[in-house]
Amino acid sequence: MRVRCAVATGLGVAAPNGLGTENYWTATLQSVTGIRPISRFDATVYPVKLAGEVRGFEPAEHLPSRLIPQTDHMTRLALTAAAWALADAGVDPGSLPEYDAGVVTASSCGGFEFGQRELENLWGRAPGHVSAYQSFAWFYAVNTGQISIRHGIRGPSGVLVTDDAGGLDAVGHARRLIRNGTPLVVSGGADSSLCPWGLVAQLPCGMLATGQEPDSGYLPFDERAGGYVPGEGAAIIVLEDADAARRRGARCYGEIAGYAATFDPRPGSGRPSGLRRAIELALADADVTPSEVDVVFADAAGVRELDRVEASAINSVFGPYGVPVTAPKTMTGRLHAAGAALDLAAALLAITNGIIPPTVNVRPAQEYQLNLVTGTPLRARLRTALLIARGYSGFNAAMLVRGVA
Repeated sequence: MRVRCAVATGLGVAAPNGLGTENYWTATLQSVTGIRPISRFDATVYPVKLAGEVRGFEPAEHLPSRLIPQTDHMTRLALTAAAWALADAGVDPGSLPEYDAGVVTASSCGGFEFGQRELENLWGRAPGHVSAYQSFAWFYAVNTGQISIRHGIRGPSGVLVTDDAGGLDAVGHARRLIRNGTPLVVSGGADSSLCPWGLVAQLPCGMLATGQEPDSGYLPFDERAGGYVPGEGAAIIVLEDADAARRRGARCYGEIAGYAATFDPRPGSGRPSGLRRAIELALADADVTPSEVDVVFADAAGVRELDRVEASAINSVFGPYGVPVTAPKTMTGRLHAAGAALDLAAALLAITNGIIPPTVNVRPAQEYQLNLVTGTPLRARLRTALLIARGYSGFNAAMLVRGVA
């Protein structure tokens, strides 16, 4: 039986350093950072001062007026990016046969802003009118639902919640749907938790950077690393069955060739991280050897211990300095569920254009033994890229994408 191939035919990006795919990619190649002092609220009383905010986004310029009061900031970003991705793919899902298109997205922190606003509106009233859990659970699903409704998509749908691994997990599930017969799936991730409640909820993890200078706030694989900078955004990818895409003459950015997910053992168990295993399983799923991988898009936690674990996993598979590694998220911050999806968009653009985007501001520490692309982009013949993503509490995901001849 023929195994259906899933290819990316449309990209939509709303990132801290660029609204729209072209603007994001241009900014990334020019090392333009979107990490700045927090402006959405007064952050002077909090230890975290920096964030990757999507600035200049005016919902009324991109969405029907009726949708704006029904949605929060994260959902507006998701809806806008989805519309851009579908336009880029040149497809109207509503014109397809019923149930021939689906939506699978990822979310993890969205809903904080909505929940905070609702609780503030109800302050002083009788308890029980709103639940933070209800708010978050509803917003985990709202991106998928709103995208489906707006574009007349009635096929399989779902939402994955695996923190920063979510973007890859969502696309991995979308590929599964395509292999099972759904011709088109809108996938990717969106997230935003840049409000006081959302920021405070992240502080107990102890992994957020507390620096105040944008060019030194987020430094993965650097001796000066002191945590990650939080960010927000959306990256939506249109995936299609390769044969169906060819029949309609669609432009293909690349194929989702391999995917795997693992989970770390409990802390203190003495067992190793499952990250290396995820990489090896993804390589096997794609039938790709380590020598065939041209670039690795790293998870890049910016936390010394987590950076050591990732560098060890990369080196154990590829050897010390064995493959170019990059982390363009140093220009955006970690976007939680949108972060890995944004890396996927960057990897597809890198393969299409034959250029590896840089990791900015980082001075690679020798202990990691990584061939980190820093400073400026690197021209290269790219056929296959590996993406690595990890989520809080032990989620690991790895994905192989390759160019389409």
